[in-house]
Amino acid sequence: MLKDDAIKFFGSKTKLAEAAGVSQASVSRWGHVIPERRAARLERLTNGELKYDPAWYENRSTDAA
Repeated sequence: MLKDDAIKFFGSKTKLAEAAGVSQASVSRWGHVIPERRAARLERLTNGELKYDPAWYENRSTDAA
């Protein structure tokens, strides 16, 4: 899940941080990709409007190896 998509959905980094259960500073440290655990939470909170794809995260870690 991309951070820009989530910010657009929630309207701000502050609102994204509140939804994800983290500080705004944590959101700033994420880079372009939301950490997997937070992405899964956000998918549940948005009733699937933001998509968490476990395979996408698995493929990303394989690419880095």
